[in-house]
Amino acid sequence: MRRLVLLVLPLLAAACTPPAAEVAGRRSPMAEANLLPAQLPPMKQFKPTPVQPTPRANADIAEDFLDLAFRMESGREIERLSRFEGPVRVSLASGAPATLSRDLDHLLARLRDEARLDIATAAPGEVAQIVIETPSRADIQRTVPGAACFVVPRVAGWEEFRRNRNGTALDWTTLETRERATVMIPRDVSPQEMRDCLHEEVAQALGPLNDLYELPDSVFNDDNIHGALTGFDMLILRAYYAPELASGMTRDEVAARLPGVLARLHPAGERVASEARTPTPRAWIDAIEGAMSPGGSPARRRSAAQSAMHIAERAGWQDNRLGFALYAEGRLLLGSDPGAAVGAFKRAFEVYRARYGNSSIHAALLSVQLAAYHLSAGEADAVLAVTARAIPAARRAENAALLATLMMLRAEALDLAGRKREAEAVRLDSLGWAQYGFGPAQAVRARMAEIAALAPRRMSKGN
Repeated sequence: MRRLVLLVLPLLAAACTPPAAEVAGRRSPMAEANLLPAQLPPMKQFKPTPVQPTPRANADIAEDFLDLAFRMESGREIERLSRFEGPVRVSLASGAPATLSRDLDHLLARLRDEARLDIATAAPGEVAQIVIETPSRADIQRTVPGAACFVVPRVAGWEEFRRNRNGTALDWTTLETRERATVMIPRDVSPQEMRDCLHEEVAQALGPLNDLYELPDSVFNDDNIHGALTGFDMLILRAYYAPELASGMTRDEVAARLPGVLARLHPAGERVASEARTPTPRAWIDAIEGAMSPGGSPARRRSAAQSAMHIAERAGWQDNRLGFALYAEGRLLLGSDPGAAVGAFKRAFEVYRARYGNSSIHAALLSVQLAAYHLSAGEADAVLAVTARAIPAARRAENAALLATLMMLRAEALDLAGRKREAEAVRLDSLGWAQYGFGPAQAVRARMAEIAALAPRRMSKGN
């Protein structure tokens, strides 16, 4: 399941009432349209940069590895490890957007440098073990309803997948050695959504097929807080292809060798104390998926979000799962009870901040909601403080949509504070990232208009 984390802003304006003496109205749509230049600056795109190694204990990472490698997302057990044995070559089908091609080059460079994989773009005429196809989003939805992107084994391309989709050839649990796989990514979504799909689906083509909600620092988590492969993910992939392991091994065989593999690859993890980890029960997963599913009624989705939160609280969780349940509840309360929504967002922020720090990507995602709340109240200094903490985290996580949104909020706050030149510079800088995060100019303009509409229009008491 993909694209669960959304940036919700427009309804938050109703969450508070700004000081009446100073605020007599908000910008009109025409005024908001004038904030953007007639021609947008060039799109910005992240360059490949190594990420920080995971700080977690090897004993915990070993448990995560086994749960990721020997179970499907559905809960089905995988009896034997499967991986590519030998060099992996990757081809990108014709017609793919240029941004996806550049992101693929960056990803393959990182996989070589950080995961130490023998992986590269296939030369002309060379057989590719992983094929990346880019059908339209509508084609993907018609063929696999509910999927934003996915990966399948044993086929080389979209048409071969369609011919075999109702047979047993696409069953990952029957593999012992991987020879071919095809990644399906929609070509008509934002560059960032394509990039996020690329990272997760190529990683799954190479290695683990499961997602775990209890992972705080991984793309192998359906909360989608991380879009680009993390230090944890690179370690998992490096261990997956360690010479001590091989295709066809059982869980017990891998478990016996894994401590030695991790001690060699991640010696710092030997000196970290293990944390008690509570597995995520199916009831919580079902509840959170029900809360985030666009197909359910508002009442049913709110009930599911509350159920997820109650399960998390009863379990005593103080980690990303409680934070995500609170975030889901806040999203669903925006239309009916904006004050309660803000309360849920604040609680989620505190959970994330206490567990992962003020500068974490988790806290940064909730900072959007808090900054929007403060902006609507005309509290420029509070917006500037919140965005100053969150922007570096968004940049480190390579989340352009989040980065651009935070910068737009900051620009509005600078305007409120009378710092017009700084506001213009920050707003202009946000536009390059917004094109990568949101896509075409129309989407960029819509996002900026939403944020501008939150900001109060300053007027004197006599007007």
